[in-house]
Amino acid sequence: MRRPRAKRKKTLVAVVAGLALAGLGLALPNVTAGAAETNPATRAQASCGATDQQIYRPPVRVPDEPGRVIACRETQLPHVPGNIAMNAWKVQYSSKDNAGKGMAVSGTVAVPKAEWKGPGSRPIVAFSPGTFGLGSQCAFSKQLSGAFQDEYEGANIAALLKAGYAVAATDGAGYLDGQTHPYVSGHDAGHALLDLARAAPAVPGSGLDAKTKVGLSGYSEGGAASLWAAQLAKSYAPELQVIGAAAGGVPGDLKVVAKSLNGGAFAGFLVDSMIGLAASHPAMPFDEVLDDEGRAAVKKAKSHCLAGTIANFAGAKIESYSTDKLTLEQIYALKGTDGKTWGQVLDEQRLGMGIGPKGSGATYEVGFPVLQYRGLAEEVIPTSTQDATRKTYCQAKVTTQWKTYPGEHLSTDQLATDDTVKWLGDRFAGRPASDNCSSP
Repeated sequence: MRRPRAKRKKTLVAVVAGLALAGLGLALPNVTAGAAETNPATRAQASCGATDQQIYRPPVRVPDEPGRVIACRETQLPHVPGNIAMNAWKVQYSSKDNAGKGMAVSGTVAVPKAEWKGPGSRPIVAFSPGTFGLGSQCAFSKQLSGAFQDEYEGANIAALLKAGYAVAATDGAGYLDGQTHPYVSGHDAGHALLDLARAAPAVPGSGLDAKTKVGLSGYSEGGAASLWAAQLAKSYAPELQVIGAAAGGVPGDLKVVAKSLNGGAFAGFLVDSMIGLAASHPAMPFDEVLDDEGRAAVKKAKSHCLAGTIANFAGAKIESYSTDKLTLEQIYALKGTDGKTWGQVLDEQRLGMGIGPKGSGATYEVGFPVLQYRGLAEEVIPTSTQDATRKTYCQAKVTTQWKTYPGEHLSTDQLATDDTVKWLGDRFAGRPASDNCSSP
C-alpha cells in the first residue's frame, strides 16, 4: 500500500524540525523485571523468555559460531503501521566484527501470521535501517517496539510483511549497553546483517526454514550494509541462499561523502562516522588528537538520535575538534599502531572494489543481482559517489538494476518502497533479473 502523497514530500530537514518540536530523546524502552542471568550465551533456546535488560546487555561470552541466538524476547511492534497480524521478537545474536572477533548484536525478527502461499518456504528479508544516531536509545529494535525517537523505516517493514516475507531487521552492532555503534564500518555492518538472517530461523516459534531464500535490503547507511552483505555473502555466509540485494542512497566512497558533509547541514553524520570508525578500528589515533571541543562533541554525538545529531552539528567542521586543527587530508595521513593510515581505513570501506560475478575469482564474488537507486534531488550523499558505485558494479559484470526517483534523501527511501518489495518478490519467485547498465 502506498503512503499518502503528503508524507512523501517531507524533506529530512522538515522531519527533523517537526521532531524537535515534539521533544526529542524523552522516550525510554520499557524494561520487564526479571532475574538477571550470569551468562545468557549458555542458555538453551527452548523459548524466548529474556527480559529487555538481557537483550541489550552484552553477554559474558559470545558464541564462537556467528548467527547464534543468544537471547530473545517476544514483543509488539506498534511503530510498524497497518495493524499487521504478526509474531515478533527482539533478539540478541552472535556475529563477528571487522577483525573477526566475536560480537553480540541486537535486532528484530517479525513473521506474518498469514499463511505463506508462495513457492517453497517463507523467505526472509534481512533488513538494515538507515542512520538513527549513536545513542543507545536509538536502536531500531527499541524504536519499533515502542520507545520511539525518530525512526522512519517502520513503513518499509510493514510493506515487506504485507508481501508475506519474514523480516530480520538488524540494529547494527554497537547498540548494547556501554557500546558504540561502528557507524559506516563495512564488514561490521555486512556481518551483522547476514548473521541475523542466519539466526532468525532459530528463534523459537518463528517457523522459518534455515535453508529458505534470503533477500538483502537497506537504504542510506542500510544501503551500504546491504551491499557489504552482498559482497561478503559468499565468503562469510556461503550456506545462505541469498537471491538479491536492494540498496539505495548508498555512501559508496566515504572520502567523497566526508568532503561534502564537512561544514554543511548534515555534518553530524561526519562526526558520527569518525566516532564509529574509531570504535571499530581501535588501532587508529582518535582520542589523543581531540581537544576539549572535540571530546565534548563525541560525548554529545553519543547521546543523540537522528534529529538531535543533525540539529546539534549543523555547520560543524572537523577542523574544530583536534588540538592541531587537522583538516580531513591531514587526518587521513595519521597512522595507527598497526601501520595503517586513516586514509587507508576509509578506502577499505569503499564499495565495489574487488568485486566480480560468481566464478570470477574476485575478492568479493556477488553471485546474485543487485538493485541500486537514488533520488534526483539528493542533498545528503553526493550523487557522484552513488553513480560511481553503480558504474563499478556494472563494469564488474554484476547484474545491476538502476533506478532514480524524483525525491531528496529521505523521501526517496519512501518512494522506492513498492519497487523494492516487487523486485525482491521477483527474485524470490525465481524470475530473471534485468540489467540496465547500458542506460544513463
